[in-house]
Amino acid sequence: MNPPVYRPLVDLSTMEERHIILTYRLDRATIHELCAQLEPDLMSPIRQPTGIPPLVQVLSVLHFLASGSFQTTVAISSGMSQPMFSKVLSRVLSALMKYMQSYIIFPEVGELATVKGDFYALGHIPNIIGAIDGTYVALVPPKESEQVYRNRKSYHSMNVQVVCLADQYISHVNAKFPGSVHDAYVMRNSSIPYVMEQLQRHRVWLIGDSGYPNLL
Repeated sequence: MNPPVYRPLVDLSTMEERHIILTYRLDRATIHELCAQLEPDLMSPIRQPTGIPPLVQVLSVLHFLASGSFQTTVAISSGMSQPMFSKVLSRVLSALMKYMQSYIIFPEVGELATVKGDFYALGHIPNIIGAIDGTYVALVPPKESEQVYRNRKSYHSMNVQVVCLADQYISHVNAKFPGSVHDAYVMRNSSIPYVMEQLQRHRVWLIGDSGYPNLL
């Protein structure tokens, strides 16, 4: 008996660029580049979901992350069952994590002058090498520690710390802390204080809102 043939419900080649960005938060070229890099991990004969092409796996997970929808909703729109999508989600996220440190990189000493120049051109503030802030990423909390995840806006989330460059390139992410934790605490317990201490003699700074102490 032949295995079932998967017939994708989404054809990226027929979608307008604007709709692609709205749905997946990435443009067409970036999606294909991402898929090419992840394909060896997603094509593993041991772990590959039967008949589901790597591009469909990537698109379904990008849609899920971009929309904040339920797994069942995304699974149906992608032409797969919820249990299968759950496996796809785990597989794609694991592959993304594998390559994360190759792309999310804090500026090195040799790059500081360029990074400072970009920030100065943007806001005329000297010696800035990053903009830091926290963002709430909503989730369904575990029952045993529900209150820890309730943020100041009264919904459950993680408090994700992000540092980005002037061109919005992300140079640091910390997603370890629940929503009830203050931005300043997340910063103090991340790698940022150590990194900035190593760069102290270069007299560089991060810029953030009033939620951060003047420790950088």
